[in-house]
Amino acid sequence: MSKTLILGGIRSGKSALAESQARAAQGPVIYVATATAGDGEMTQRIARHQARRPENWGLVEEPRDLAAVLRRHHGEASCLLIDCMSLWLSNLLMDESSLEAQCDAFIQALEDYPGSVVIVSNEVGLGIIGMDALTRRFCDELGWLNQALARRCDNVAMSVAGLPMVLKGQLPANTL
Repeated sequence: MSKTLILGGIRSGKSALAESQARAAQGPVIYVATATAGDGEMTQRIARHQARRPENWGLVEEPRDLAAVLRRHHGEASCLLIDCMSLWLSNLLMDESSLEAQCDAFIQALEDYPGSVVIVSNEVGLGIIGMDALTRRFCDELGWLNQALARRCDNVAMSVAGLPMVLKGQLPANTL
């Protein structure tokens, strides 16, 4: 059972790469969606992701408490595909009081989870520094979260133009 972090920019192919990793895992897959459909464009994005997923995958929609999801599925040890950290962090930033506690709880639950986990996250540290305080905070928090996840994951890859660049460990050859 492995833990894999897939990083990338917008439309880099990171979700498709993560889905291929989940397909290669042993046993059932549960897709953990952190997105909420706040507008028509986001509704379309969610629909595209749903259309791509196999019908036999489970679905959990959880915008905030990812630690609870990992604890709830601990006994069955399904492969969890969590998509994505940047949307999850955005949700948490709206509730300032829970950000640090939720991140700490998620990291601990990830360490304790006995099954495979594939995590999708945006890499936002390659661009310019944001003009406003909230954008800068989001980039800082996501960067720190990505670093914490990368330390705890067996495999880390970055998707660039649909191509995986393995940064740590290795991805199954049949998923590249």
